[in-house]
Amino acid sequence: MKITFHGAARTVTGSQHLIEVNGRTILLDCGLFQGKRKVAFERNRRELLPGKRIDCLVLSHAHIDHSGRIPLLVKNGFNGDIFCTSATRDLCAVMLMDSAFIQEKDVEFVNRRRKKNGQNLFEPLYTKADVSQSMEQFVGLSYGRRHQLFPGIHLTLTDAGHMLGSAHVILDIDDQETGQSRRLVFSGDIGRPDIPIICDPVPLLDGADILIMESTYGNRSHPPYPESEKALQRIVNETAGRGGALLIPAFAVGRTQQLVYALHQLHSNGAIPDLPIFVDSPLATRTTEIFRLHPEVYDAEIREFLLTDDDNNPFGFGRLKYTQTVEQSKELNSLRVPAVIISSSGMLEGGRILHHMRNRIGDQRNTILFTSWQAPNTLGRRMVEQEKVVRIYGEEYHVRAKVEVLEGFSGHADREGLIDFVKVMQRKPQQTFIVHGEEDSAESLAEVLRKDLGLENVFVPQPLQTFEV
Repeated sequence: MKITFHGAARTVTGSQHLIEVNGRTILLDCGLFQGKRKVAFERNRRELLPGKRIDCLVLSHAHIDHSGRIPLLVKNGFNGDIFCTSATRDLCAVMLMDSAFIQEKDVEFVNRRRKKNGQNLFEPLYTKADVSQSMEQFVGLSYGRRHQLFPGIHLTLTDAGHMLGSAHVILDIDDQETGQSRRLVFSGDIGRPDIPIICDPVPLLDGADILIMESTYGNRSHPPYPESEKALQRIVNETAGRGGALLIPAFAVGRTQQLVYALHQLHSNGAIPDLPIFVDSPLATRTTEIFRLHPEVYDAEIREFLLTDDDNNPFGFGRLKYTQTVEQSKELNSLRVPAVIISSSGMLEGGRILHHMRNRIGDQRNTILFTSWQAPNTLGRRMVEQEKVVRIYGEEYHVRAKVEVLEGFSGHADREGLIDFVKVMQRKPQQTFIVHGEEDSAESLAEVLRKDLGLENVFVPQPLQTFEV
């Protein structure tokens, strides 16, 4: 068996790992590289496997850094099945179409300038038509249902607790070359226990022979979730007290719904002022509807909340409004009363949030709150690192608004959670590959797995590195 790491090796984005066994090729995830736009565009186009080489694809979850290149793979000849949970399939239907829309609009904008300069025109990575084609290849599976991919290769998905529909991928393989039966586990993104909305990650007590696991927060710990809710309460109240607006760049899937639910609770308990709260993201609006369609993944806290809350809707209440049109979004820039505006993208690399940033970044009454990891070379990372002057749409802006960071809302396990993920395994992996983390984070986690848990053969792969296992 061979494993080649085509993405998310010593970085967080572009998850893509190729398994070659029994004459078959199985791709785990097919995500977009995210970061500086020009570099990401070139890498996404250049560093892609030939589609006809892949027999099937297994998708851990719908986030774009795990799913975002699927239409490009299909465009390049992939015609096999794409296995994932039903919730992941539903989310990809709207997220990939939104990604295609952004690809087309970005290229249209760039090509206007290139045409004037007599330069060759670009094509989008993929189009909405490519997305439609790829959706025909999705196969939805329920958690815990063993499914034969090929003779001697069986797939089981279990709840990773990271976001709606996220899964740990378990491959039970009868290796024809070695005559051994081995279990390969791909963690996907590992969630945190005791976070509202979705269920806790399922521990993999049986363990694994070969483990591919993420390391996003391999060298950091999160504060307890209740502390972050209290911090959110403080930030809302302080910003409102200054007469300002609270801007929250947030991923449309997972983080937006989590923030809405937290604000709903704070509002219901009278812990924050009765101020307007807006979700200004068409994608977030559409994906929130998908959350409502999958109550089977809700945890006990949400179910109890539904029984006791007057609105009977964790993602909607009286002071919350989901904007629909561009005109409604523009109207928010003229608001001169305290408000909360949640908008994408989460790393400030595009979307409506940039217009709100441009309008409010220079006013010290306002607050910009980051609740998720920010990729290197993004505007979000520069803001988190406290740069005083930033560029938005090519223009310089002085950062006078207060910048706050809350890591407790993260949907990723922290260092202790990642260690526990392996510690509970009764069968410890013979070979472990640490992916989906910046180099310091990945190396730190690898070292603790070697020293504290006694694991042998723990590797942090280089990009495109191949291992015989």
